[in-house]
Amino acid sequence: MIEPLLPEPLLPETLLTVEGLTKRYGHRLACDSIGFTLDHGEVLAVVGESGSGKSTLLSLIAGEVAADAGSVSYRMRDGATRDLATLSEAERRALMRTDWGFVRQDATQGLRMAVSAGGNVGERLMGVGDRHYGRIRATALDWLARVEIAADRVDDPPTRLSGGMRQRLQIARNLVTAPRLVLMDEPTSGLDVSVQARLLDMIRGLVAELGLAVIIVTHDLAVARLLSHRVLVMRSGRVIETGLTDQVLDDPQAAYTQLLVSSVLAA
Repeated sequence: MIEPLLPEPLLPETLLTVEGLTKRYGHRLACDSIGFTLDHGEVLAVVGESGSGKSTLLSLIAGEVAADAGSVSYRMRDGATRDLATLSEAERRALMRTDWGFVRQDATQGLRMAVSAGGNVGERLMGVGDRHYGRIRATALDWLARVEIAADRVDDPPTRLSGGMRQRLQIARNLVTAPRLVLMDEPTSGLDVSVQARLLDMIRGLVAELGLAVIIVTHDLAVARLLSHRVLVMRSGRVIETGLTDQVLDDPQAAYTQLLVSSVLAA
């Protein structure tokens, strides 16, 4: 049984600030003035039903979708806080290669499927300037071991890996450059229950070990309870309730959150 407790955030310093983030698709409001902060080492779960706006919010934060209003600010490694909208395209790409990670629900979107497992990890290292083949391969092998992929699979492409192994490879690819912020979009969706449990245990261990700040989108309240310090509940593009994970899930105040929790308990 995995204990649901996580260490508190390592530093009481705000890393990410989201203010008034809004996105419309025609007449549909996908995100309505969403705002929150995220500290160093803190894990925030964004929960809600399909179509609630969770994944759109993640795409807005990552800059993959342009917001209609609002801002996303990030404390850079030099201590300066930057509005991400003011970054050049080169600066944004560099940020995503180094200080941020993005673990996709569909691992085929987060991996180079024609490149070997080791090459997928190595590409990220090359993106931060490492050109020493021996060191890159050794680091790739080390990270494959950390995510429980056997060394003899290092030259296998992701097409020859199982779904769970692909997700673990995607995690290694994202974490090898020691990012401070990782976005995760339904990382356990579509996996068998036993594979999910193994993946969640691994994610939880790495988050605690590396002191990562994480925003994880999930429809599974059990995942939110296991991994997050705080939870943000969304419905129809709006934040319905937010607070400490145990408080919100054990004593939900909003009727919609109560319905979500009761439907899980009744399942």
